[in-house]
Amino acid sequence: MSENGVEKVVIIGSGPAGWTAAIYAARANLDPLVFEGFPTQEMIPGGQLMFTTEVENFPGYPNGVTGQEMMADLKAQAVRFETRVITDDIVKCDFSQRPFVLESGENGTVRAHTVILATGAKAKWLGIENEKRLAMSGGGVSACAVCDGALPVFRDQHLVVVGGGDTAMEETDYLTKYAGKVTLVHRRDEFRASKIMQDRVLNNPKVEVAWNSQVTEVFGDQMITSVELTDTNTGAKRTLDVKGLFIAIGHKPNTDFLGGQITTDETGYITLAEPGTTKTNIPGVFAVGDVADKVYRQAITAAGTGCMGALDAERYLAAEGVH
Repeated sequence: MSENGVEKVVIIGSGPAGWTAAIYAARANLDPLVFEGFPTQEMIPGGQLMFTTEVENFPGYPNGVTGQEMMADLKAQAVRFETRVITDDIVKCDFSQRPFVLESGENGTVRAHTVILATGAKAKWLGIENEKRLAMSGGGVSACAVCDGALPVFRDQHLVVVGGGDTAMEETDYLTKYAGKVTLVHRRDEFRASKIMQDRVLNNPKVEVAWNSQVTEVFGDQMITSVELTDTNTGAKRTLDVKGLFIAIGHKPNTDFLGGQITTDETGYITLAEPGTTKTNIPGVFAVGDVADKVYRQAITAAGTGCMGALDAERYLAAEGVH
């Protein structure tokens, strides 16, 4: 913190992007302050990886690591370099003032010369009671096939994907590399995905489509054992024995608290002012990780942009003469 009580760098969010930004900012002697978020049923400090059990595609973990362990490691590394952490949310921002004014839920207001937005995007879930529990415990329910689909537990098994857009098509196509069969459940009688993505899935012999259907129950104690499908036209129910359930109905970026001050696309993802940077439409405010990425949404890409955000903030502060 500078002498006048203004933070040099405030990082909002605590996934791979936020912690990587903190590590780089701390190493640059910027004394970063991280608001890691307040735990709720929908959001947990650490981001979407807190809902992932085995992570096998992040460099540096040759034997794999749980999402929770990885986030603990990243946080510990940031704290080792004296990053300060507050377990609270930023609920309101005023970027019209210099320094910026940030209002937290329980810890009052903070002023900052730069802000790094690392609030991520939360997966949309079906809202079934057993769904989230099995997702949290590694019980075969996931919101990211690319993250989890190659795990041994899913190999040669019958899996279910829920969705009808391009993401659902991509996840289904990816899972056919490992699964014995994939049932794609869609509540309507036609997909909204692009034609080329639909064709790829519909022409795959491993894929079966359950049209006009929705998953209404998820069964299993330690691991998922089956799902109940309900016909959206007739209400008829049937049960599928499955070993995995992948929810692909979209993500919602956590940008509501910004109050429209930061430019976003129509779905709420932050649009960057300069490609190849983390700069937003407001100088001194940077966006990193999944809050500005609806394409890749991987831990490694989020961490990479976290590094970029810290470097962008460091250069901005130097140009502004903030030491």
